[in-house]
Parts: sequence; structure tokens; C-alpha cells
Amino acid sequence: MEIMSKIILPLFVLIIIFYGVKKKVNVYDTFLEGAKEGLITTFNIFPAVIAMIFAINIFLDSNVLVFIINLLKPLIGNISLPMEIIPMAILRPISGTASLAIMNDIFMNFGPDSFVGRFASILQGCTDTTIYVIALYFGSIKITKIKHALWGGLFADLFGIISAIILTNLFF
Repeated sequence: MEIMSKIILPLFVLIIIFYGVKKKVNVYDTFLEGAKEGLITTFNIFPAVIAMIFAINIFLDSNVLVFIINLLKPLIGNISLPMEIIPMAILRPISGTASLAIMNDIFMNFGPDSFVGRFASILQGCTDTTIYVIALYFGSIKITKIKHALWGGLFADLFGIISAIILTNLFF
């Protein structure tokens, strides 16, 4: 299997090169044009990425997350939801990396086959990084009217969280 993983990417590149030569495309010039467009896209996205990283760090350092968790504790106790999952549910729409780090901590502390580990896995699949996606993609193409997309995405995330609760309790 290790040999296959080392062969697949170069083989894929060779197939693309041979296909381009067969279609009489100047493969090298086309590659350079694509690389140039990729750099332009990177430069367009970079300010949005920096702003999002800055905003996430401010949010995490401000202890607002702890305040929200303490506010939700009475409600969460009534629906028998594991408290370890709440930071992940709150951060998932904001940052995929932060939610993955929390999920990794859950796996390390409880194991991936535990109820909380399975809950975290289902939650990861049922939700998306809505605020990150809107900030990055809308910001990179200069869309400023994001209200409806934001509310629609957050509404979908809420239903993703509810679906994760239902699915985890139903199957595990």
C-alpha cells in the first residue's frame, strides 16, 4: 500500500501530461498560466484569511466561549448532552481547525469509540464552518451583503447540531 501511495500522484501527473500532448496543448505554458492564476487567487484570499484568524484568536482569548458554556449548562443538563461536546458545537461554525483540535482532545480523553467520541465525529460531519466560509470566499470576491447567507448557514448548522444529537442518541 505504501508503494501505491508513492506511485499514484506521479502517475496522475503523467496521465495529465500525456493527455495534454495528445490534445496538442502546450502543457508547460498552460501549467504556468494556472500557477499564475493560483497565486493571484492566493493574494486575493490572504487578507480574508488573516482577518478570520485574528477574529478567532480574539474570540478564544476573550473567554466568551466559557461564558456561553456556563450560560448553556442548565439547558444542556436537561437534554443529557455531554458537556465536552459544547465547545466543539459552538466553534464548528467558526473554525474547522479549532473544532478538530477539540475533537482530537475528546478522542485522546475518551476514545473515538466512546459515546462522546462518536458524538464528536457525527457533529463534525453534520455541520460546516459557515462563518469561515463566508469570510473567506465572500471576502475574496468582495461580496459585502452576506446577511441571508450567514443566517441560512447558521440555521443549517443549528439543524446539523440537532441532527447530531438525534443520530448519536438513536444509534449509540
